[in-house]
Amino acid sequence: MATLPALMAGHALARRPRADTQAVLGWGFKPSAEHAAAVARAHGLPLWRLEDAFLRSVTLGADGPPFGVVIDDIGLYHDASAPSRLEALVQALLTPARAARADALVQQWRQAGVSKYNHARDAAPPLPGPFVLLLDQTAGDAAIALGGATPRSFTEMLQAALDEHPALPVVLKVHPDVLAGRKAGHLGRLTPGQAARVTVLAADVHVAGLLDSAAAVYTVTSQTGFEGLLRGCPVRCFGMPFYAGWGLTQDMLAAPARRAPVLLQALVHAALVDYARYVDPQTLLRCEIEALVAWAGLQRRMRQRFAPQVHALGFSRWKKPIVRAYFSGSQVHFIQRPADTPAGATVALWGRRTAPPQAGSTVRLEDGFLRSVGLGADLVRPLSWAMDTRGMYYDPAEPSDLEHLLQTHDFDPALCARAAALRGRINAEGITKYNVGSGVWQRPVGARRVVLVVGQVESDASITHAAPGVRSNIALLQAARAAAPHAHLVYKPHPDVVARLRRAGSGEHRAASVCDELVVDVPMHLLLAQVDEVQVLTSLAGFEALLRGVAVVTHGQPFYAGWGLTQDLAPPPRRGKVLSLDALVAGALLLYPSYVSQRSGTFCTAETVLDELLAWRDSGSQRPAAWRRLWRGTRRALWRAWRALTAQ
Repeated sequence: MATLPALMAGHALARRPRADTQAVLGWGFKPSAEHAAAVARAHGLPLWRLEDAFLRSVTLGADGPPFGVVIDDIGLYHDASAPSRLEALVQALLTPARAARADALVQQWRQAGVSKYNHARDAAPPLPGPFVLLLDQTAGDAAIALGGATPRSFTEMLQAALDEHPALPVVLKVHPDVLAGRKAGHLGRLTPGQAARVTVLAADVHVAGLLDSAAAVYTVTSQTGFEGLLRGCPVRCFGMPFYAGWGLTQDMLAAPARRAPVLLQALVHAALVDYARYVDPQTLLRCEIEALVAWAGLQRRMRQRFAPQVHALGFSRWKKPIVRAYFSGSQVHFIQRPADTPAGATVALWGRRTAPPQAGSTVRLEDGFLRSVGLGADLVRPLSWAMDTRGMYYDPAEPSDLEHLLQTHDFDPALCARAAALRGRINAEGITKYNVGSGVWQRPVGARRVVLVVGQVESDASITHAAPGVRSNIALLQAARAAAPHAHLVYKPHPDVVARLRRAGSGEHRAASVCDELVVDVPMHLLLAQVDEVQVLTSLAGFEALLRGVAVVTHGQPFYAGWGLTQDLAPPPRRGKVLSLDALVAGALLLYPSYVSQRSGTFCTAETVLDELLAWRDSGSQRPAAWRRLWRGTRRALWRAWRALTAQ
């Protein structure tokens, strides 16, 4: 199990007992655990039983390792016939601090919409509600017998639900493993009378929405009963699960004498905080449950943003795994011809590529603003993408998701404070979009005003769509010189042009004759820290300058123009709302992009990507891989050969 070393941090793991061995580990009550118990007895060592925690992962158990486990040195929580460490923890003193943490955790759990597993999508309940939610379990589940129940308990539960709620319909939720065909359930056959009142939910949907609409929850020993308590549902138990017998549920079986009534806060703190241990999926280091709830909630939100089926049109081989990662939660079908798009399909497109007329909706993709250490043209994998369902952030001709967000979102103080903290870290660490360059630069001694002019790849889509007047680098330089004839003018060409991955602009070879200084291999953040003003067409460098408090003049209509923060020589349409810098940062860096961790391959936050960019940059691994260098050289040679042929 990949996460076991981190979950057992503080303990050295060995396959066989040694002189310093403290205990033998066994998983639940599986046959392998009985072998572990025999080894423990033979060596006079205690047995610690492990089991999945009540918040485990996004995927089902067969599809990935747990990020939460429980470790019990007495028994195990689902064995009601004997004491467990959980029972002792439930009855520990409930201090005000523990009660407050439990209350906050319940609120976070509800808002994040998490469960033990979190792969399934939210869906509307099959009935409008209220209804009685009935939970089937898999045949042979050890928790049934260990909870004092039998297969007959399920038929008794069904009949009780019908008898005790004659005016309500019943929704029977089938276990996901039964839906997947891996196991059988207990309530597969209903009588005609039962079927008249029972709606069988034979779809793998997330349980949180069902619990929110349920008038009551009926279960044998399913963990969903515990989650019903967390969401304020009355819960009726026909076995003795770990959460029964404490005065919080209506129990068919008599509670063990060891259990006595407690507050829900005591059960929550014991089960979710004290009994379990967790590992952060991003760092694989131990963490508190609140961090794992936040991560699982983020995965849930991101994984169900788009349709279950997405058709990606025209993507190269190297981008296909990236597309799959950013569309996690959806099944991606790659197609190369517009005609292959099914009618009404959700289609993923790069940039402003024309959508097939039969498409139902589109998701347009582009690099995000905190991207990588290395150039996109060098095929360096991105840590962020813009995924836009309205338009694209660099095209002001029509609204984009980013523009809509900036126009309509309520940027509350907490969000703006988070944006300010992120901006502070970006500035302190010198992070930019690509994080390339190794040179140094010093502001000229005695220069009263220094203006940086930033070049772009002139075939860039943002110039095509968002530069209505000045459209070339040389024209931008000339306009900047005319506006500031006595300033020290510094010109920085685009890194892709410097690396000869893209063509220089028309007339750009004359840049040195217009500016006072041309800089090439200097990191952008070093320049921004020493100049007084930045002039751009649509370059992201203008946004990066705003982050650092530098005055910005825009000659085009980039996404950050028109919000009262820049001097705009060609003001974009529709905008006009005045935003604070932190509101702009919150929209552009916290809310709009999608981030995928380089380490875990799962969705993450801007703060996590910033950590990974710093580690990536500091590792010194900025040089392109050998195959990329070979590809770059081949591409240059082909380009020169093509130009030579066309010139003849």
